[in-house]
Amino acid sequence: MQALHTAATGMAAQELNVQVISNNIANLRTTGFKKQTAAFQDLIYEHVRRVGAQSSDQGTILPVGVDIGGGVKTVGTPRSMTQGTLSQTGNDLDLAISGEGFFKILMPDGTYQYTRDGTFQMDNQGRVVTAQGNPVQPTITIPNNASGISVSEQGQVSVTLPGSSASSIIGQIGVTRFINKAGLQPVGNNQFIETPSSGAPQDGTANSEGYGKITQGSLEQANIDVVSEMSDLIAAQRAYEMNAKVISAADQMMQSTTALFR
Repeated sequence: MQALHTAATGMAAQELNVQVISNNIANLRTTGFKKQTAAFQDLIYEHVRRVGAQSSDQGTILPVGVDIGGGVKTVGTPRSMTQGTLSQTGNDLDLAISGEGFFKILMPDGTYQYTRDGTFQMDNQGRVVTAQGNPVQPTITIPNNASGISVSEQGQVSVTLPGSSASSIIGQIGVTRFINKAGLQPVGNNQFIETPSSGAPQDGTANSEGYGKITQGSLEQANIDVVSEMSDLIAAQRAYEMNAKVISAADQMMQSTTALFR
């Protein structure tokens, strides 16, 4: 019975939907996390009677057809790249981007990854790095005798050196944007890599046209609405249960049909 397969596709789709929602909820407190949603499409149809077909020798046309759907399929888990709220931390190297752009990170293999997580620290060389020790680009090295680290909205990093009352600019943290930022591929550690769908990275200056500004002493929170996620979770659970009931009903109908031939 086709209903068994159709309902099974519905259960599989809702199982994936719950997995996506659970990942969103699990990352509720993950800095710079961007939530995902599951997108579905109906499967190919069996056209028992095609709409618009000729129904008689007199040329009458069927106003409606008989189309039996094959179920549902998952076509993607698009990521929402909307801005998360900023939370003040007071740490000099905690940075957040308000608006478009990502921090550019140099990986050990020479490639680049991109992140909205501005939880930066200094390594043993004085470089500004991520929690995994990978340097932010362009590389910023803070002298070991410097004090008063300041990062402007444009990403300029300034420090106060001994014997000087004025601050000195030691570098500038860049911001990178993409034509289709939702096309970036997540690789873990709050980082993304470019793909053919995202387009090529466009390096620029923070707080300039098309690029967001940098806020020092703050971090961007995950863009997750807990109430919405819980509502979606309940809806997914109910949809799963209804598909399970369809399978149960189809099984009972098959048992009734089998009993007729005994």
